[in-house]
Amino acid sequence: MGQKAHPIGNRLGIIRGWDSNWFGGNSYSDKLVEDEKIRKYLSARIAKGGVAKVVIERTLKRITVTIHTARPGIVIGKAGQEVDKIKEELKKLTKKEIQINIFEIKRPELDAQLVAEGVAKQLEARISFRRAMKSTIASTMRMGAEGIKIMTSGRLGGAEMARSEQYKEGRIPLHTFRADIDYALAEALTTYGKIGVKVWICKGEVYGKRDLSPNIGAASNAPGKGGRPEGAFGGRDGGRDNRGGGDRRNDKRQGGGRPGQGGAGAGRDNKGGGNRGPRK
Repeated sequence: MGQKAHPIGNRLGIIRGWDSNWFGGNSYSDKLVEDEKIRKYLSARIAKGGVAKVVIERTLKRITVTIHTARPGIVIGKAGQEVDKIKEELKKLTKKEIQINIFEIKRPELDAQLVAEGVAKQLEARISFRRAMKSTIASTMRMGAEGIKIMTSGRLGGAEMARSEQYKEGRIPLHTFRADIDYALAEALTTYGKIGVKVWICKGEVYGKRDLSPNIGAASNAPGKGGRPEGAFGGRDGGRDNRGGGDRRNDKRQGGGRPGQGGAGAGRDNKGGGNRGPRK
């Protein structure tokens, strides 16, 4: 059977840091269960807050919870009321001192968890799965990702038999450890059953030593961190790999008739070569 490793677990300690930072000691299992409780509680409590991940750090008496979110306004609430409520609720849950930090995600289109949840929400709203996947891929590539792959599995379109379909664009080198690949799984609860959504996003390659502390490593979900300089991807078609000049499929999409017309403005085929003389 296929030996598929989790893309994030595979890169831990190389270019990815851990989402839980603490020393376990004898009570390791208790702390692990507590972390899971905190994460589950927050994802249910702030379901509409666009929470991408929750980073948990511990000292002897205090737990520091950093919430990475695309909508900090919803999480913080009016004059910070919502955060204070969440803080009190977490205190009751863990019976420890809690500190909450909010970290804003500037580009939610480049965060796999938020992209997967976005597709799942569209499926729940009965939007065609193909349309949801393709529009999401286009918006992520427009934001400068190097590649994206989306896979949905289940009773797609209400079909009797479950199947899986995937679409991808750009490059997603899963075997390259220095490739910064973000991965996430979300589930859409539709009337005809659950549909799973998996998302892989490649943000470029990381050269040199990276700081693995979780809040710094994720602070720039900019694609330029490592691989290519920011803005190296042109517009919508920036991340495509057009080796050998023109890619046939891309040419058709961009309106060019014949294959092999690499650059822009190569519309006319002047077989005669140089400039033509004046018309008679």
